[in-house]
Amino acid sequence: MGGVEDDEPASKRMKLSSEELRRLSNGSTIKETVVGSSGDLMARPLQSEGGEEVVGSKGVIKKVEFVRIIAKALYSLGYIKSGARLEEESGIPLHSSVVNVFMRQILEGNWDESVVTLHNFGLTDEKTIKSASFLILEQKFLELLDEEKVMDALKTLRTEIAPLSVDNSRVRELSSYIVSPSYGSSVRSPKQDTLRARSRSKLLEELQKLLPPTVMIPEGRLEHLVEQALVLQRDACMFHNSLDKEMSLYSDHHCGRDQIPSQALQILQAHTDEVWFLKFSHDGKYLASSSNDQSAIIWEVHETGLSLKHKLSSHDKPLSSVSWSPNDHQLLTCGAEEVIRRWDVSSGECLHVYEKTGLGMVSCGWSPDGKWIFSGLNDKSICMWELDGKELECWKGQRTLKISDLEITGDGKHIISICRETEILLLDREAKVERFIEEDQPITSFSLSRDSRFLLVNLLNQEIHLWNIEGDPKLVSKYRGHKRTRFIIRSCFGGLDESFIASGSEDSLVYIWHRGTRELIESLPGHSGAVNCVSWNPANPHMLASASDDRTIRIWGLNNLSRSVKQKEPHHSNGIHYCNGGT
Repeated sequence: MGGVEDDEPASKRMKLSSEELRRLSNGSTIKETVVGSSGDLMARPLQSEGGEEVVGSKGVIKKVEFVRIIAKALYSLGYIKSGARLEEESGIPLHSSVVNVFMRQILEGNWDESVVTLHNFGLTDEKTIKSASFLILEQKFLELLDEEKVMDALKTLRTEIAPLSVDNSRVRELSSYIVSPSYGSSVRSPKQDTLRARSRSKLLEELQKLLPPTVMIPEGRLEHLVEQALVLQRDACMFHNSLDKEMSLYSDHHCGRDQIPSQALQILQAHTDEVWFLKFSHDGKYLASSSNDQSAIIWEVHETGLSLKHKLSSHDKPLSSVSWSPNDHQLLTCGAEEVIRRWDVSSGECLHVYEKTGLGMVSCGWSPDGKWIFSGLNDKSICMWELDGKELECWKGQRTLKISDLEITGDGKHIISICRETEILLLDREAKVERFIEEDQPITSFSLSRDSRFLLVNLLNQEIHLWNIEGDPKLVSKYRGHKRTRFIIRSCFGGLDESFIASGSEDSLVYIWHRGTRELIESLPGHSGAVNCVSWNPANPHMLASASDDRTIRIWGLNNLSRSVKQKEPHHSNGIHYCNGGT
């Protein structure tokens, strides 16, 4: 694919006036006399094609390209005189003469001449030439219809557009406009808005996207390059974990370790036995925990810490998990091979009990619209229930294990569960299609990312695997360092844009990895027993919770925030202890 440039001095070549450029940026049509003709114009190589002059310390930035992109940015920002001065002083034109003529022809509606000029660009890609010609002639056709020149429009369609063989469905659509009695009507319905002739400056933007960047520099190219550099710096920053962390063009981006929640700000002590599971609500305003003491607790999150809101104590067996409704107004609690209870978060009232004669529930989850709940049963089936307890559907067979996690994707289409010791089932409940994640080691737990695109899988061999579950599942990353020999240990996504992975561990530590680099960045001491589960506040990237066999929940935050929480003696009525990181 070739390009066009111009070696004429900027002062001698043809270029759009300042007023024309202003109007072009506003999408207006320009009607001015064209000086010269494009009939004998042929594209000539720009200086950048063969030039070796570069700028920058790495020697990879071509000076001509650099200057052209700056000039383009100046014009886009409205600095017309500055852009023209840069072209004149550098002797490097933004566009060649032939491109300037082409742009003026488009803006003035000289369609036949613009197609001829297009062929003078020296492009070698016939498909690009035809596609660009199609756009130009389509505009010609639509404007002829607007002017009620139906026969001329029909001739353009038959003799100029159709022979290009670019988009036959679009050609058929255009032909329907000719017989549409409403096309020329002054009042059009919203569906007929597409039949109006597009503005010529809009056409020029579409052509700009289609043609090679050496011919017409894409709009916002400099901004795109700068944004790309900033994003790459941010993504490479291992500790980036704050929306408030401004990025500047004046210096390279860098965050410190103080952006990671690594200080124990609070210890919650209301459970009387091992704490097995915990989960923040979607809005981050509550934390729910479940325990071997047969209770679940709803904690309320305040700026100064967490407080006990409700203790839910109607189960007869230890509670293996909890699940928040999509709007966070209700909570499911699941007993270990017992029943599922649905609670009102505001009042703490039990709204319904889900059970099946002779069977026990092992997991629970909500549909994204909050109208149904799902449960895994100890006969290895999965059931879907209405809120009033009516069973809607049941998937029997090897769908889940006795001890299992259960997740439903954000679109409500897929149910995810551990179906065999080393396999995870991805069940499309509408299409009745099953996909599987197959591991070499026994699976102990998993966690679904907020966007439902990734799955975090904990294995018996002390590894955590990250899978992309869009389409055919693909293993993306592995995380190592935590300890797991006997118990179910759970991990989670967390932090800003879920850029981190956190996990419990049997050595009483909380482990944090950078998701992208897989590097272990923190191992947090404090618990005196195995850490069974962790949960990162989805609304606050600086808040992490951990649940332990030592019967406590620790709330982790930033080091500099610990000073704002006044140290207190343990409050026995709600089991809360504020601290500065000590036990």
